[in-house]
Amino acid sequence: MKIGVMSFAHLHAVSYVRALQALDGVEVVATDPEHATRPAGEVGGPELAAELGVTYLEDYATLLASGVDGVVVCSENARHRPLVEQAAAAGVHVLCEKPLATTLADGEAMVEACARAGVHLMVAYPVRFSTAFAALREAVASGSLGRVCSVTGTNNGRLPTGSRAWFTDPELAGGGAMVDHTVHVADLLDALLDGVPPRSVYAQSNSLIHPEQAPTETAGLVCVEYPGPVVATIDCSWSKPDSYPTWGGLTLELVATAGVAHMDAFAQRVDGWSETRRTAVWQPYGSDADAPLVAEFVDAIRTGRTPQPDGAAGLRSLQVVAAAQESARTGDVVQLS
Repeated sequence: MKIGVMSFAHLHAVSYVRALQALDGVEVVATDPEHATRPAGEVGGPELAAELGVTYLEDYATLLASGVDGVVVCSENARHRPLVEQAAAAGVHVLCEKPLATTLADGEAMVEACARAGVHLMVAYPVRFSTAFAALREAVASGSLGRVCSVTGTNNGRLPTGSRAWFTDPELAGGGAMVDHTVHVADLLDALLDGVPPRSVYAQSNSLIHPEQAPTETAGLVCVEYPGPVVATIDCSWSKPDSYPTWGGLTLELVATAGVAHMDAFAQRVDGWSETRRTAVWQPYGSDADAPLVAEFVDAIRTGRTPQPDGAAGLRSLQVVAAAQESARTGDVVQLS
């Protein structure tokens, strides 16, 4: 099997390449034609491909014509739609980085294109595959916690400009912190609640953190109401300091009628101190969630089954983001059909 990586714009591309290389019978090729347009110091292109030990192809058309069975789209968010549609037209299965798109119209067009072509569309939500979330999901599904009443979610991080400036470009990213960090928690809620669509969204955002470094929102709080009723809040801020030991983290605290559960997706670590860097460091020892994510995509291609989370799940989490952006803009609660 041959899998292609379309763009190195997203830093997860490196992890996905390594996860693919670890799978038996998988050949990896890559292309990154926009690498020359990025700011100085941002790695990519044939140089990064050589470092990773993968064959580099000059452009997307060449990659799709090379006999790939599937592709991983790791471009800037605004470029997801054309790349997914190009892959679908070539009859190639797609794993697309999150968020699925920057608008609901684009996301719907991508889902439709893949369905029409008869190819898989999977969305890259690796936290679904973490052992911590698997345990929480099992507890909810077993009924041992009773009926879910509320969920508090956090997905906080550092300002993501150090390696990829486009994350703070509202045109390429589709927004700021609210786009970047709402979708992960929204997808976990989607999985916990069996894909039940939300009823309403209320959100506030601001740029009080790093106002001079990002031309978009850097902090936000999103409140989502689901049938049940279940009320969830998502802190999606870029609120970690530059000296934080890692990029950030993700937690969920779930309150139900028969118990309370807390999940920290990145709690499996050893805390330490770097005298050289003069800052705290974390040494993770838990499982890498990117590996089972990629394995799910490859296995779905081999077996013909639909991978999860699929394009429909990606649309539901994108709907939460779109409603949150509208609510933050207007100050109103956004009702969803």
